[in-house]
Amino acid sequence: MIKLYDTRRRQKVDFEPVEPGKVSMYVCGPTVYNRIHIGNARTFISFDMIRRYLSWRGFDVTFVQNVTDVDDKIIRRAAEEARTAAEVAEEYTRLFIEDMRAAGVQDPDIRPKATEEIGTMIALIERLIERGHAYVSEGDVYFDVRSYPGYGQLSGRDVDEAESGHRELRADGQGLEERKRDELDFALWKAAKPGEPAWESPWGKGRPGWHIECSAMSEKYLGLPFDIHGGGADLVFPHHENERAQSECACDSTFANYWMHSGMLQIANAETGETEKMSKSLNNFLLLHEVLEQVRPAALRMLMLQSHYRSPLVFGEQRVAEADAALTRIENAVKALDWLLETGTPRGEAALEPETPAAALAATLDAAALTDRVAVLRAGFTEAMDDDFNAPAALGEVFSFVSDANALVADAKTLAAEEAAAVREARDAIVEFMDVLGIDVTAAEVGEAYPVEVVALAADLAGYDGDDPEIAVARLLEARATARKEKNWAVADGVRNGLADLGFVIEDTPQGARVTFEG
Repeated sequence: MIKLYDTRRRQKVDFEPVEPGKVSMYVCGPTVYNRIHIGNARTFISFDMIRRYLSWRGFDVTFVQNVTDVDDKIIRRAAEEARTAAEVAEEYTRLFIEDMRAAGVQDPDIRPKATEEIGTMIALIERLIERGHAYVSEGDVYFDVRSYPGYGQLSGRDVDEAESGHRELRADGQGLEERKRDELDFALWKAAKPGEPAWESPWGKGRPGWHIECSAMSEKYLGLPFDIHGGGADLVFPHHENERAQSECACDSTFANYWMHSGMLQIANAETGETEKMSKSLNNFLLLHEVLEQVRPAALRMLMLQSHYRSPLVFGEQRVAEADAALTRIENAVKALDWLLETGTPRGEAALEPETPAAALAATLDAAALTDRVAVLRAGFTEAMDDDFNAPAALGEVFSFVSDANALVADAKTLAAEEAAAVREARDAIVEFMDVLGIDVTAAEVGEAYPVEVVALAADLAGYDGDDPEIAVARLLEARATARKEKNWAVADGVRNGLADLGFVIEDTPQGARVTFEG
């Protein structure tokens, strides 16, 4: 049974979807006036991980994420750049999708845009007016917050506390308080202003408020109630509180059965070591696409999954380097198992070779122990992820398995059929569970990033006359093996030292020399 932390109930609860075997998810998307920053990315990567795990557990997941393509920020940017709001929104919608794909985040099943759902929003607002939960004022339409007794339950605020903080937190603009019956009320529809996008409505031309779009889209595409509503912790109040209020008043139904929120991201100050809120004023505002120019996407995800999705996450160069090193350790474990499968001579064939020493023919790999260890990994990984998607604990299970698997295969040189099957199972288990988390540990192609200087080294020490860095490394390893057999230590050491100077590490294994490039 999967347990998840429900923000409204403030505790972990059993997850029971509306329809057995299926999961409906709605995660608030971006307001497209700029490229997204890594704080936004943390939320989207977290819910991508949750979605992937639910799918792996056998659920048929429908994932909806909106695009807010009409908003005050978009309008301001358009005015600053002498463009239309539609042009700004179109550009940054495209860039958002590019950034998400670059970060390894899966496309949603449905990606509705606010400007394409105006009619759906108007119909929802009309229902609220008919039911006495909204009112018209000078072309605006406001939600009557005090008409909903459950207001504040999601965020844990009572109405008076919410009222005292709503003026600075709400998103319905400035100078509109005099049109409202109560300063806690929020805009469902805003009357048109000169030069702004506007649509016809029963209350005159205007545009929707921010909160209404997610209520309208989630009902249209998922129905009510749906299973999981997600977003960053900064959306709990007022956005999600307002969504819940207007939807439940309009539909006489529970809106979402479970509310999930990701923790905030902070920046590590490289000089002081202290953590800071990400802010343009502190000159530490990091856009995702800029980060991905310096950090490989898998390492960024690794960093983000090393903290529980609900916990604060500290981002800094040192933590990125540590995450990349941790990821490399897992990647190298997979390469080592691949290497063993490729180079480990089948024991029957090795016995026919007269030069094969007797020690190499002895069983050096406990296949049953390795198979049993895979079962322990599977159980531990699932238990961790079933406990509110505890990715750090799940990664801990993978790291523990990598250590044990390395030890179990360390002395293997020849493989019986059942031993090869156990090695393959171990290798595939690592790949499978990292893939569940959204990390492909087989993606780094050997030779792809090898420096071209290795070609000259191979020409000098191995007589290589080609121009392929990967082949050059292979020729150097062959030359070193020959030199070691002939006790020509000058050449053998020259190869090792030359490769080391270029960022390569040679590891001598029972199957032969294996090289990794660390840059």
